[in-house]
Amino acid sequence: MSKTEIQQYHNKQSREEKAICNVLYTEICRHLPEAEYKIWHAHPVWFLDGNPIVGYSKLKAGIRLMFWSGASFDEEGLENGSGKFKDASILYTSADQINKEDVSRWVSKSRDIQWDYKNIVKRKGQLERLK
Repeated sequence: MSKTEIQQYHNKQSREEKAICNVLYTEICRHLPEAEYKIWHAHPVWFLDGNPIVGYSKLKAGIRLMFWSGASFDEEGLENGSGKFKDASILYTSADQINKEDVSRWVSKSRDIQWDYKNIVKRKGQLERLK
């Protein structure tokens, strides 16, 4: 686990962004203790069996919490991505906006509903449902 790298990522953010990141980190780790996590493509990302599940990143508009398979969660609070993949996300500009019950439910769904991003290159861009 690379808690130090993730803490360095948090430390690069503004005070409010760091507060958002700290809440998200705590909640994701609490509800996905079996996951491996690290900085991946410059952002904190959690993996189950090498498959990316959830992560967050700084955007101009705020901190985006993204679930790789979130489009399959059937959740109103998450906005689906481009449609090419199965991702969905939510944007936070304040730690007060984070509903921990929502995050807990979404993280639980991320464990149960997975598309195989780990092998997407091998499958020439085709996603297959794992669970």
